[in-house]
Amino acid sequence: MSAPTQAHTALVQFDRHLLARMRNLQQHVSWFESTNGHVQDIEDAEQYELAENEFDSTRTTSSRKRGIYQEGDTIDWHREEAVERERKRLLAAQRGYRGLLALIADSSSMWLVTILTGIGIGTAGACLDVLVRWLGDLREGRCTYGFFYNQVTCCSGVDPGEVCREWQSWSEYFHIRTIFTQSLLQSFVYATLAVAFAGSAAVLVKTYAPYAFHTGIPEIKAILNGYVLDAFLSPWTLLIKALGLALAVASGLSLGKEGPLVHVSCCMADLISKMFKEVHARKRRVLTGAAVAGVSVAFGSPLGGVLFGLEELDTFSSGPNVMWRGFVTSVIAAMALQYIDPFGTSKLVLFQVNITEATTVWRRFELIPWLILAVLGGVLGAFLIRLNAAAAVYRRNSTVHNWPTLEVISCTAITAAVSYPVVFLRAQTSELVVNLFQECDPSKGDFHGLCNPTAIWANVFLLVLTAVTKIALTAWTFGMMIPAGIFLPTIAIGASFGRAMGLITEGLYRAYPTAWIFSSCPPEPTAKCISPGFYAVIGAASMLGGVTRMTVSLVVILFELTGALSHVLPIMIAVMVSKWVGDYFGKEGIYSLWIAMREYPWLPPAEYRDKGETAADVMKPAANLVVINENRDGCTLQDINQIANTYRFHGFPVVCGGQLIGYVTRDRLKTTLESLSEDDARTGAMRKCTFAPHPANGNMELINLSPLLEEAALQLREEMPLEVVVSMFQKLNLRHILFSHEGRLTGMLTKTDIVRLFTAQFPYTAALSEPRW
Repeated sequence: MSAPTQAHTALVQFDRHLLARMRNLQQHVSWFESTNGHVQDIEDAEQYELAENEFDSTRTTSSRKRGIYQEGDTIDWHREEAVERERKRLLAAQRGYRGLLALIADSSSMWLVTILTGIGIGTAGACLDVLVRWLGDLREGRCTYGFFYNQVTCCSGVDPGEVCREWQSWSEYFHIRTIFTQSLLQSFVYATLAVAFAGSAAVLVKTYAPYAFHTGIPEIKAILNGYVLDAFLSPWTLLIKALGLALAVASGLSLGKEGPLVHVSCCMADLISKMFKEVHARKRRVLTGAAVAGVSVAFGSPLGGVLFGLEELDTFSSGPNVMWRGFVTSVIAAMALQYIDPFGTSKLVLFQVNITEATTVWRRFELIPWLILAVLGGVLGAFLIRLNAAAAVYRRNSTVHNWPTLEVISCTAITAAVSYPVVFLRAQTSELVVNLFQECDPSKGDFHGLCNPTAIWANVFLLVLTAVTKIALTAWTFGMMIPAGIFLPTIAIGASFGRAMGLITEGLYRAYPTAWIFSSCPPEPTAKCISPGFYAVIGAASMLGGVTRMTVSLVVILFELTGALSHVLPIMIAVMVSKWVGDYFGKEGIYSLWIAMREYPWLPPAEYRDKGETAADVMKPAANLVVINENRDGCTLQDINQIANTYRFHGFPVVCGGQLIGYVTRDRLKTTLESLSEDDARTGAMRKCTFAPHPANGNMELINLSPLLEEAALQLREEMPLEVVVSMFQKLNLRHILFSHEGRLTGMLTKTDIVRLFTAQFPYTAALSEPRW
């Protein structure tokens, strides 16, 4: 039996079962009928009135097919979940050996996809880490005994603090002696390779996979919410996103790979799930687990990845056991990453902080600089969001939009020219963050004088300059036609400010060791009291919280990164304060703002409170709707076909004799009318049809289209409080609600209308949206 036939059989049986339940309910609900059989409490009943809609068992196959979703549609989760439930019921009804095998195969397919996705993204993440590190190091030099070794691998046998002779800069490799020529050669190779890497990434994205640009998290959130964007998860997008991401990060642009890894993971999960012909209901759960695994690999934080899925992706709405499957995928991906060990440290992450006895103790006076960092993170996070949105809107409305590759090349050249003279900007962002998180240790090397006690104020100036420059570069880079994440540059900005604050606090302690504020520290100025490395962690948490507005998942990710159990409370305080401060300037995070700018139909799980409004205040009145209006004699197929071909709305309310009888989707209507219109064109007939289950005039020659009406078209009174209507859309995954009074259509609300309620206050709503019906 083919897949469409199975779906048809499943839906017919489901409709019959639903009809029986409805009739049974009408016979037993005593509050709705009085002893005389008349309706009582009619005003309360009309609040939730449903039009009568009987189901004809003689439906045609074409009218019962599940519509093929087009790009830009929203998935009908009620129908998809109904098909999934019926499919499981039919599997459970099978008996014997075949039935048992079918149940085992069905149950194991989801777990097989989960395991393969975890292994795949763990392996892909490790390969990307190795490739990015090698390409990034190639801009500054090469290994003498192996061209494909990065600097860490090349110098793996050298003790910390010693000079690595095996790694040579390009000036050393070509035996350049004069300082001026050395600097000229190094800067030329640095800038040339950066432009080549970024330009190649832009060409690949523009030519082969336009959806491979940006971070991908806003689109993933929209897809999990029901938005159809199949091209975003295509195999070409997977390949170009992974390769372009490595090239873009290695170019030295102010971007990261953490967010795009979520996109890569979802593309891989979608590719694997196609082998098992997953339906939409199961596909959403697979993609949720894949997104969680992507965060797990990006940060080496399995638990943080799961919480990221719950907090940022709203996985609670994706069905039962989603968190458990996401947890399993996350753990498998982390195991694969650690098994490959791309960093050569036997650890999951490159940002691992070395915890010593001195760094596990924090003093109460340190809350003051930490709170300053938290406030600064909230303010600068909101500023970065606004600056990035303004840059994206300017790019869209200017000539820059027509030259995306040239824009990438120009921005890369400017970034390289600005970064090379500043030692902290010149380094790869991941390497910078690693060293900012580390505590000074005499047994280990000093990262470009960061631990020099005589250069505290010079380092503070350079760190602040690095942070300010990265804010400007990140605001423009995040949105260009290349794969780009915002996690890593945001962490680098916050870590730079945090390390600068730590150095200032440490400098004050050394200058005034006996001051009352430092009474909890040892009186000797050479003793270890301040840990500037952890100040960098606090700064990173504050800045990331201000940009993304993440809370619980962010704390757990940073805890897993640092392993500092004793410092969880300061991290929580910093994240909490930065979110409060950021929310004062606007409650939207960076991903919510991009969703609003692109006008994706993503409905946030946030609670909506009206100010006394009702549905009538925001609904589209019936006079402004395209309605299929049927008179007592029915309507011609030609008229209905003209409506379906002229308007590209998702569907149309159906009114018969002034009474609302239901809602029909455009795809089901076109599927049915296609064959009927061909017959009329061949014979020259002008047949009529009706959506009424029982025509009023008893004309049996009318073509009965009542089976096309939506089974679960919810109808309410327009006096319903607006917040109740919004809650229904959120909790029931609705696409539309019809409003009627005494059986007459008064208006309609769609999911897009509800989304606009949440995004109306955003400054650049729909500024980047593509024109569509």
